[in-house]
Amino acid sequence: MRDELLYVKPNIRIEGLLNRFCAWLHVYAPVPAAMNLASLHMPMLDSFVEHPQVHVDAVANPQMKGSFFINADVSRADEIRELRDDIRKENAAALAFADAVAKAENLLRTQATGYDLTPLYAQLPEELHGAVELVYDINNHPQLRFMEAMLYRSDIHRPDRQSIDLSLDDGSEPPFALSTPRLPGPGHLQLPLQLRHTGIDELFALRDKPRRLGEIADSLEITSEEDARQLRTLLTPEPTPVADRDVTSGGRIRYFGHACLLLQSPTVSIMVDPFISSHHAAGDRFTYTDLPDHVDYVLITHGHQDHVVPETLLQMRGRIGTVVVPRNGGGHRQDPSLRLFLESLGFTVREVDDFDELTFEGGSIVATPFLGEHCDLDVRAKSTYMIRLAGKSVFVGADSSGLDRQLYHRIRRALGPADYGYLGMECDGAPLTWLYSSLFTQPVPRKMSITRKLSGSNAAQALGIVEELGIKHAYVYAMGQEDWLQHIMATSYTPESYQLQQVAEFLDGCKERDVQGTHLLVRQETRW
Repeated sequence: MRDELLYVKPNIRIEGLLNRFCAWLHVYAPVPAAMNLASLHMPMLDSFVEHPQVHVDAVANPQMKGSFFINADVSRADEIRELRDDIRKENAAALAFADAVAKAENLLRTQATGYDLTPLYAQLPEELHGAVELVYDINNHPQLRFMEAMLYRSDIHRPDRQSIDLSLDDGSEPPFALSTPRLPGPGHLQLPLQLRHTGIDELFALRDKPRRLGEIADSLEITSEEDARQLRTLLTPEPTPVADRDVTSGGRIRYFGHACLLLQSPTVSIMVDPFISSHHAAGDRFTYTDLPDHVDYVLITHGHQDHVVPETLLQMRGRIGTVVVPRNGGGHRQDPSLRLFLESLGFTVREVDDFDELTFEGGSIVATPFLGEHCDLDVRAKSTYMIRLAGKSVFVGADSSGLDRQLYHRIRRALGPADYGYLGMECDGAPLTWLYSSLFTQPVPRKMSITRKLSGSNAAQALGIVEELGIKHAYVYAMGQEDWLQHIMATSYTPESYQLQQVAEFLDGCKERDVQGTHLLVRQETRW
């Protein structure tokens, strides 16, 4: 069997894990990771150990979808206890760091009154010495500025705690990724590999070129017969037929779902916010088998868990040239560096500021400003893009809000109009504390939280973007309606949902303005 030539099955899935939790940006980048561990993961694990049935009941309640309860059977309480104890022991430095952050912020609240901060350094907890700078903003509000690159090289960042989970996608919904650790189970091969391990790239290269089972096992450092047998279930001797993966003339945009676009011309391939379904048998969507052999640029718009998605990026890493990311503000825990995150995962990364331009044969990519959607937090690592290829201009708006339409007027004045525009209209998003509560060291009042949401444009704002940019073909993302990404999005819409009513109003407004408007879902292709 070790000499059998094999491909990976087209529906293979991978989840990158850290401490058995899905390793998205806020679980991976050192400072938010420490805060999430202390304020979210450990309390959830403690709660499950003490009251497992509460979690089981909450997960079974559709009204609690997307809440932070662990989706595991009561019978696995001992495994959760063992995981909790292991995390607490092995991540003692990170937990102490999170506690030190809370103490340091209390120090600033009580003693940083606009005067010299130098005396406060001696009062900082030991864990923060050499890792932070004490600063004021221009209005004399004190802040901790973290030395993020240094902390990637410290004992609070533990690459040895990384692992991968391999399985086959049969269309069933995995547990909510932000709340449930990935425990071993039937049909899952878990390997203690760091996420930058070259064996991962060699595994997904098997989509197009087979290798012998023994070589595949060796590349993944598999030594046990049981793991080798499980590996074999993920492989097949039959190649997956592919067609129409490249463009020989003109331009093409393929919508893969959510905010994921593939733009192609004969000279370039560009993917935006990769998030791809691995359920190949569904037949109603583009999947990994539809990717070109090489993607020149991957553009990331911002760091939310549905826009920079390790489970997709790890599958694509071997075929990506450069990942383009917006530059962060530097040192604030709510705004971790996408460059440091992705470089740590083994990608080649180019960081851009507003109006930085990357040119290629037949076109260019220009980073443009991204407004709002981050609960009014000071997050700089977010960008929209104006892409020119095959004689057309495409504005990729992601979740940028149209709350100030003059921004888009200024973009058009600088870069000209856009032929095509892709916009997010999740206009009643989750409140501040849903994604960011762990980063605060004081409670956030509920009334405050629900006024600050992860919201994109409503109908009027989206129409303002269309008008200001001169867009003739406007597309609205599916906003999490696809069933295959509920483990990340946890969204629930009905025809009466405010978001869908706003999309309908937007489409009517497009028709009145002689603009072609489309609400995307699952799969769509545009050619010229």
